[in-house]
Amino acid sequence: MKMTNKDILQIAMEQSAADIGCKAEDFMSDKNITVPYKPAQNAKNYYEQPIGCNFISYGNNVVAGVTDETQDVVKEYVSKYKFYHCFETPNMHWLNEHLAPLGQTVCFMAEYYLPDLNRLEKLSCGYDIRILEKDELGGLYLPEWSNALCADRKQFDMIAAGAYDGDKLIGLAGCSADAEKMWQIGVDVLPEYRRKGIASAITSDLAVEILERGKVPFYCTAWSNIRSVRNAVSSGLVPAWAEMTVKSSDVVRSINDQINK
Repeated sequence: MKMTNKDILQIAMEQSAADIGCKAEDFMSDKNITVPYKPAQNAKNYYEQPIGCNFISYGNNVVAGVTDETQDVVKEYVSKYKFYHCFETPNMHWLNEHLAPLGQTVCFMAEYYLPDLNRLEKLSCGYDIRILEKDELGGLYLPEWSNALCADRKQFDMIAAGAYDGDKLIGLAGCSADAEKMWQIGVDVLPEYRRKGIASAITSDLAVEILERGKVPFYCTAWSNIRSVRNAVSSGLVPAWAEMTVKSSDVVRSINDQINK
């Protein structure tokens, strides 16, 4: 059966519910909700534990999966602020100040996109675009394709859309099976070939291919990554939900130390 936009959104909400341990209908409430953080066995496979709290909003409210340690702080936080302010400064400073004595802090924030079937179509860019199957990806685990493919999680990389200038690969969109029904898209384009519509062409082609295989494509970016946001919108994807993840302060320091090496 062909999916509709409603079907796609429902699958995404059911997956987010599995990710933190709530019900899909919780995301449609007009009130902020906290639930014990209990990810299901079918939660997205990229979440690295331990997680102190995960906030998720589909634009109606915030649903926060909380641990015993963070529940009091988070319950007060989501009762103080409207759902969209929970992801913003200066309110976030309040959250971090109250999490600090627990050794916790905000770690990740991201916006996620889903296809709009009224807008999604295969786009062209003037270059040859080829769909690459899993057994064709082996030689592409290179630094220039590190957003499209993940060398540490090769087993989840499924298919890709490559743009070619003759025999030269100039852009690659890959997808990883991060959940049973949802495959995440990542994109890279060689610097000298950017701003030519290649990213949106390979992203849209891959999204259509994923849907044809009965899976839901999704795309993640930071709000500040304007280039990536523009690519999502140009490719026929629309903002669907946002997440903010709390982790230990030690983990955040470790991440920053790795970045600064």
